[in-house]
Amino acid sequence: MRKVLIAVMIVCTVFMISSWACAAKPGFDDKEIRIAQWGPQTGPAAPWGSVARGSDILFKIINDEGGIHGRKIKYFIRDDQYNPAQTKAVVKELVEREGIFAFVGGVSAAAGMAVKGYLEQNKVIWVGPATAINEYVFPVQPYLFGIYPLYDDEASILTKYAVEKLKAKKIAFFYQNDAYGKSGLEGCEDRMKALKMKLVEKSSVEPGEKDLSSQMLRLKNSGADVVIMWVNPTSAVIALKTAATVGFKPQWMSSNTLSDYVLMNKITGGLWEGVITGAFAVAPDSNTPLLKKYREAAKKYAPEERWGTFYMAGILFAEPLVEAIKRAGRNLSTEAVLKQLNSMKNFQGIGPPVTWTPAVHQGSDAIMIQKCGPNSTYITLQDWTTNELATWKKK
Repeated sequence: MRKVLIAVMIVCTVFMISSWACAAKPGFDDKEIRIAQWGPQTGPAAPWGSVARGSDILFKIINDEGGIHGRKIKYFIRDDQYNPAQTKAVVKELVEREGIFAFVGGVSAAAGMAVKGYLEQNKVIWVGPATAINEYVFPVQPYLFGIYPLYDDEASILTKYAVEKLKAKKIAFFYQNDAYGKSGLEGCEDRMKALKMKLVEKSSVEPGEKDLSSQMLRLKNSGADVVIMWVNPTSAVIALKTAATVGFKPQWMSSNTLSDYVLMNKITGGLWEGVITGAFAVAPDSNTPLLKKYREAAKKYAPEERWGTFYMAGILFAEPLVEAIKRAGRNLSTEAVLKQLNSMKNFQGIGPPVTWTPAVHQGSDAIMIQKCGPNSTYITLQDWTTNELATWKKK
């Protein structure tokens, strides 16, 4: 009798676990939609952690307005410390324990590559990675949709600006030794080749490296008048401070990943003034109606947060997903949302126009170019500009 009872209990337990897993798999029910994001709330890239927190503002706005077709968004944030191994652990926990319908954002190319295959295998939608590399979208990934420009496109546009507008003669590239940094380097070198020029120096850094004196001396000795950098915020701070101590003062340029001028000026002790960056969104102090709405919401829902570029990015990455869920209607499913994402054309929130098709999941190749002015102000140097060298648009 006891053996029979144990056997029945085991069968029931297996059935309950199986039923729970099946119920959790869709990532939603009649009352809620479960959306998640990983991001470095601690560690060397902690300044980028506000991306994940920024998405929460949009979801709170949606929920206060009644949700999407009667469903509220339940949002999860996990700290992965900018460590791909940790990213794998938190994503697995979210998918298998919480039952997640979709991910948004997600800082770090290395972290994204660590979980890309897992999310696809589990048919979990991922919109707007907070990084941009070719491997995310080429060949097309059925559940992954990129929003802001690929790093090689952005680097190409910035390099062209340096040559044509700044009249730079000697350009060097300082990059993080990973997919993120190498993508920027590739785009810069492609543009230099088209301009029949070559970099005078290219120097790499590991994400956690603290002593950058050798790199800065190499860059200085190259005679570069412009240095384009593709690194994390901590590396950028060390680089500028080290360069200042050795008397190296080029025109610094960087990707949009370092375009939070208030933050960067603060942590560099004012050295960020004059730096030129790409921009994936309108300036944080812009008075467009939509941005004003978001700023007011941030004051209401997260008064402890500082409004800035990285925080805004979290909203930008989530906007198209919210729009697709709205368009999918009350009869929600992964397939219904995928259909809407695959037919999105020129959708624009606070970022560039986004277009996706079943054949191309890279949403845009446009950036703005901005400069950090006095008191961390945003000076727009060039409006939305696309990369005419982008070969992916011809695919």
